[in-house]
Amino acid sequence: MLQLPNPEQTCSYPSVESAYEFCRQVTAEYSKTFYLGTLLMPKEKRKAIWAIYVWCRRTDQLVDGPEAEFTTLDTLDQWEKTLESIFAGNPVESPDLALVDTLKRFPLEIQPFRDLIAGQRMDLKRDRYQTFDELYLYCYRVAGTVGLMSNAVLGLEPEWGVSPWQKNQKNHIPTEEAVALGIANQLTNILRDVGEDADRGRIYLPLEDLERFNYREEDLFNGVINENWRQLMQFEIQRARGFYAQAERGIRDLSRESRWPVWTALMLYQGILDVIERNQYDVFNRRAYVPKVEKFLYLPVAWLRSQAL
Repeated sequence: MLQLPNPEQTCSYPSVESAYEFCRQVTAEYSKTFYLGTLLMPKEKRKAIWAIYVWCRRTDQLVDGPEAEFTTLDTLDQWEKTLESIFAGNPVESPDLALVDTLKRFPLEIQPFRDLIAGQRMDLKRDRYQTFDELYLYCYRVAGTVGLMSNAVLGLEPEWGVSPWQKNQKNHIPTEEAVALGIANQLTNILRDVGEDADRGRIYLPLEDLERFNYREEDLFNGVINENWRQLMQFEIQRARGFYAQAERGIRDLSRESRWPVWTALMLYQGILDVIERNQYDVFNRRAYVPKVEKFLYLPVAWLRSQAL
């Protein structure tokens, strides 16, 4: 059995429902903003999203968790075999029970899961990205894939809602928009976690962007906040917002019951960029997060957008 370096301490669960409850607890503990959005979903959908989130987190922990130093490419190869077993309906560890059950209920494909593992392989092999194109591939693998996984659960607006003269037209499947949301979220993570990543010797900001704004790696490792840094961060924030804008255009194609939670999750996560700006781009000494009161203020705005846009 694969020994996972994860802090949640997987253990034996007597039922599928207990596995789902474990997934709920992990999501609530480690992704509070995301968890709030899932609470607005119908029960079966939010349970499925929790199961997907926990598999993604366990995968990420292989490379970024407390025992990541023991992870090798062979470890990830073994993890991919475990994934294949799950998709064959054979759970290997207790939390897998929830994902196996989710696979019975929603049309998830295995490729995005494989691609996410490929993203972890990238993390093992490199700690710098020269260009944004290189970073984009990484962001797709570790986050854009999550958008694709979620799409299968969120569902599309039924065709009966289409006007009579459009009956022969197929619904638009917002695949690119789902990927864009994942990319936007990952770019937000990168900007929020610049300081933490630097402490681990990692730089996810494209080196070509550092050069463009005359900001050195040495400056980053020393936490220098100057005009060059502010201009660099403004540039990166605008790039992330561009992906959020692309993602927004796909929400209207989702099932009506999924639009509010997706709008909420998008706005809450995008709000982290606003906090970075309010903090004067100090991501070295201040962690950007949306305060709890402010989170609840997003809910009615997200609801209105889900109805009107």
